[in-house]
Amino acid sequence: MQYDWEEKPELNITPLVDVMLVLLAILMVIAPNIVYEELIRLPQGSAQKQSMQKKPIDISINARKEIKVNSNYFEFASFGDNFFNYAQQMDKQSSVMIRADKSLEYGLVMMVLASVKRAGFSEVSLATDG
Repeated sequence: MQYDWEEKPELNITPLVDVMLVLLAILMVIAPNIVYEELIRLPQGSAQKQSMQKKPIDISINARKEIKVNSNYFEFASFGDNFFNYAQQMDKQSSVMIRADKSLEYGLVMMVLASVKRAGFSEVSLATDG
């Protein structure tokens, strides 16, 4: 038997297409039944009730760099350490609202924010005037 070197081989793709169509049909039938479950922890109760139970902490900084936390006054230079000690007796889940005079530098307000975060508070807001 002699081989014809000029003959081009033909690729029969019909079985490949048949297999792919069967797999596609199986996937279309199974796909709606695939359920992905993500386990999450939901918060307990409403946010309004929780905020009512915890007394919010109000921090205000005036243009002369005087810091008032609720009704207590702190010096700006030693605020970080003094607030950390003051915060040890407070609930760390309380919300903190920081109000600052608009003439203060951004870095000074961020220093107060960093001190509050370092003390362990996670819910901190910056108040604006509209």
